[in-house]
Amino acid sequence: MSVTIENSAGAAAIRPFTIPEIPETELEALRARIAATRWPSKELVADRSQGVQLATITELARYWATDYDWRKCEAELNALPQFTTNIDGLDVHFIHVRSPQPDALPLIVSHGWPGSVIEQLKIIEPLTNPTEHGGTASDAFDVVIPSLPGYGFSGKPAATGWDPDRIARAWAVLMERLGYTRYVAQGGDWGTAICAAMARQAPAGLLGIHVNFAQMVPLGVLGHIRNGDPAPADLSDAEKRAYGQVAFATYRRGYGVIQGTRPQTIGYSLADTPVGLAAWLLDHDATTYGHLARLFAGQPYGAITRDDWLDNTSLYWFTNTPTSAARLYWQQGITGRNFNAPADVSLPAAVTVFPEEYVQAPRSWTEQAYHNLIYFHKAEQGGHFAAWEQPQLLSEELRAAFRTLR
Repeated sequence: MSVTIENSAGAAAIRPFTIPEIPETELEALRARIAATRWPSKELVADRSQGVQLATITELARYWATDYDWRKCEAELNALPQFTTNIDGLDVHFIHVRSPQPDALPLIVSHGWPGSVIEQLKIIEPLTNPTEHGGTASDAFDVVIPSLPGYGFSGKPAATGWDPDRIARAWAVLMERLGYTRYVAQGGDWGTAICAAMARQAPAGLLGIHVNFAQMVPLGVLGHIRNGDPAPADLSDAEKRAYGQVAFATYRRGYGVIQGTRPQTIGYSLADTPVGLAAWLLDHDATTYGHLARLFAGQPYGAITRDDWLDNTSLYWFTNTPTSAARLYWQQGITGRNFNAPADVSLPAAVTVFPEEYVQAPRSWTEQAYHNLIYFHKAEQGGHFAAWEQPQLLSEELRAAFRTLR
């Protein structure tokens, strides 16, 4: 079932949306700002332990200023059906692609930081048109991909309160407004927290969720990590590995600490310098940064390209949303809920673990966190940005994960 698009001025109206053409003067201004970058000295180590390396960011800047074409991204986005609607006082932008198959299962997909709807573009076709991508007609999905509040073309919250729980409630309103009476949800990164919140809230119509970054660390184990303790001796090998990964991420992902405590302070730099923004977005975690650095050294990594990454970076720049997006970390922080704490959901849940994800969930902890785990699988390849890196593989995971819920 799908909705008829309204063009009225009513608060619940769903309005067609076209990305406005960025003026050429803004494109030229971006190139000029990149060219005027005041560069720091080179890092003092041969590895990535001091952050984004000078050779990587200078090559990114060179390519961004001379060879990259934003107009291609603009055209690709505007070739898709896009809409906005106002939910709880905020304009929400979303892509909505219906499958040609009449019994397609509606799916809402949530991105995270430092992503955007651009992160999910490669999975739209295999999900909506599976017969052309190794699936069957019964595997089809209708796909809804919203921009998170403060991200991309969604509105920037004018007051505090837009945490994952509130976003989850908004997504339920969105799916109801689209006329869907039964649907599923998927996400990674912030999308993981949003999916878990949706599952705990259990709105009418939500059948289940799939995440590619599980929230599953037992509370007692999180206490050991907070105290800087070594891994408890009774953990399995998989649990010890996850313990070390979560401990490293807790204390070594500097951007998360800063955005969780001082998003406004870092926001002045992110809004003012494109190269500073680009470096900040690259430095999500050590593993992912290693993958992205390869792109700017001329080495491929999965299906993601340097143009994909610069499409996303440029979207943050042109919409001036890095600060409003970063505030989500602060908003989560004041809730007191640790992002890695168990999801604690009873709705049917599916989890895929990608081997190059910076935290790889052990099944034992995952089963404790997702009380009705209907699917758990370790993928053969891929990392944190699964939809970008392995779109075909992620699409196959979603088909398998939700097959019993159709």
